[in-house]
Amino acid sequence: MAETSSDYESVLCVKPEVHVYRLPPRASNRGYRAAEWQLDQPAWSGRMRITARGNVAYIKLEDKTSGELFAQAPVDQFPSVAVEGVTDSSRYFVIRIEDGNGRRAFIGVGFVDRGDAFDFNVALQDHFKWVKQQAELARQAQNVDQGPKLDLGFKEGQTIKLNIAVRKGSSSAPLWLGTDSGPA
Repeated sequence: MAETSSDYESVLCVKPEVHVYRLPPRASNRGYRAAEWQLDQPAWSGRMRITARGNVAYIKLEDKTSGELFAQAPVDQFPSVAVEGVTDSSRYFVIRIEDGNGRRAFIGVGFVDRGDAFDFNVALQDHFKWVKQQAELARQAQNVDQGPKLDLGFKEGQTIKLNIAVRKGSSSAPLWLGTDSGPA
């Protein structure tokens, strides 16, 4: 589904404290290690908001008080190169930020609390689970004519009998429904 300007932005998760780290050059193909990031000297600290517009999630790093945007990372699928966990901790991630001119950079992001890192992960997983469900529903809606149709209508001559309970003192009489004129 293509993103349109009429798609509204929804907030998936807000974390009040997050730290950003400069990444040292990556050594070969092995994954990133947070221990190499000078964790006692973050390059920036603020809050993180994860929002969604259409099928794309946006990780927004904002100033705690003013809400001014520091960096933004669009995520169009998860897991992907846009968000990658580190090999030595569950509280740190590498995200790919983008500016409005198409330039990209990778930064390290860390949470003080392991629970915040878990919430971050789950917010992204839940969003993309929802995206997958929407795509499946759209696919099913296009293929309505394929598959057996369930006919719940009465066939000619078919009747059903309903016994309706009546108050004390009166008798219960059958009620006939169907395509014929009454009981046979």
